[in-house]
Amino acid sequence: MMIPKQILLKSSLTLLLAISQLPCFCWGFYGHQKINYQAVFLLPPQLLSFYKKHIQFISEHAVDPDKRRYMLTEEGPRHYIDIDRYGAYPFDSLPRRWDDAIIKYTEDTLQQHGIVPWWIQIMQARLTNAFKEKNTAKILKLSADIGHYIGDAHVPLHVCSNHNGQYTGQRGIHGFWESRVPELLADKEWDFFIGKATYIKSTSDFIWKRVLESAAAADTVLLYEKQLSQSVEPDQKFAFENRNGKVVRQYSTTYTTAYDRQLKGMVERRMRQSIYAVASFWYTAWVNAGQPDLSGLTGEAFSEADLKEFETLNERWKNSDIKGREHE
Repeated sequence: MMIPKQILLKSSLTLLLAISQLPCFCWGFYGHQKINYQAVFLLPPQLLSFYKKHIQFISEHAVDPDKRRYMLTEEGPRHYIDIDRYGAYPFDSLPRRWDDAIIKYTEDTLQQHGIVPWWIQIMQARLTNAFKEKNTAKILKLSADIGHYIGDAHVPLHVCSNHNGQYTGQRGIHGFWESRVPELLADKEWDFFIGKATYIKSTSDFIWKRVLESAAAADTVLLYEKQLSQSVEPDQKFAFENRNGKVVRQYSTTYTTAYDRQLKGMVERRMRQSIYAVASFWYTAWVNAGQPDLSGLTGEAFSEADLKEFETLNERWKNSDIKGREHE
């Protein structure tokens, strides 16, 4: 089965223009797709040639896990962990190993508060196996998916029970931090010349470190927005803008840039770190699989079932309600 023309490689300009028009949640469609897109260019030559051929698929499908939340109730907890439910930083009471955490807290409790660091480990094992099998479809789908979950782990409000400011009168801050700020500033002001992917000796230690960094930043994310909000009039905080042919109420450009300055570039740093982490997880999976030669793999990867799955994801996302927790 040939890959449909719409998922073949296009120029980066066309891609980024297209994704900037999509609706947003989590890092935003724009943010997740940009993270996966930029991560490709951090790969060593043996992987770069393969991933670059499929860069549009890797980028477009970075948002599949969010669309999956409109199909599967169990998908939601894979995107976050309310780590503050387990005590105080550095949350030593929470075992880092899944089996130990289940024994201490039960699987129901872990699912209730989110499982993103453990789910990333599951996805990493699956991606490693896909490289061993030299299965193009699995490599592409799992690479796109794990990029999403890694990106989520870098977002402070994905590691905080007050994930949308619902307890502090700041509803909307979730999308403000991770969607509005990067959509407005990333292409204009941010630098994505990052370096190269590196091998990660312990992906578990790595992702838990990033989760703790996110948790440590959550209070700052909330505090600075609260302070800024109290210093301006409502008509300065919000503006009406045309988005996809509709006039919508949005955080104003002035307010957004002021918030970004207060955070001293935190959103840009976390996006850069996400890009590096995604590329390094891809590279690590390939190395752990024995560094298979991918040069002979073709683009004829997706079965009728694969294509039907992509179609169903889009259908459910557009016409169904999200299952599980939303950003209240």
